[in-house]
Amino acid sequence: MTGTKRALLLPGRLVVFTGWFAWQVLISSGKILHDIATPGSDATARVVRMPLRSRTDAEVTLIGTFITLTPGTLTLGVVPREDGGRCLLVHSMYHADRHSALADLSHMEDRMLHALAVEDSR
Repeated sequence: MTGTKRALLLPGRLVVFTGWFAWQVLISSGKILHDIATPGSDATARVVRMPLRSRTDAEVTLIGTFITLTPGTLTLGVVPREDGGRCLLVHSMYHADRHSALADLSHMEDRMLHALAVEDSR
């Protein structure tokens, strides 16, 4: 994809991502509200190491911020990988297991990179 076409599509991609992210915040808020309002707890807290596709500091900062803004998740830090990449340490409250947590978090990163038109150039 040419740079001009990518620049023309960027505003639309950002709008779609913003709408998707707002929906994810509402869904997560609903899970937490349900957990608070009902007896017992549905929380299955865990910390996962999420391998990142994001390469730049700005991309890593953005995905860490989006994860932290999502109710029930918190970015704890960034750690290096042996292959030179990076991982995020993420505290997750409402994923059934490690696999589902990583799948959801990676999906968010994929959508963010697509919105920024980053994956088209890699």
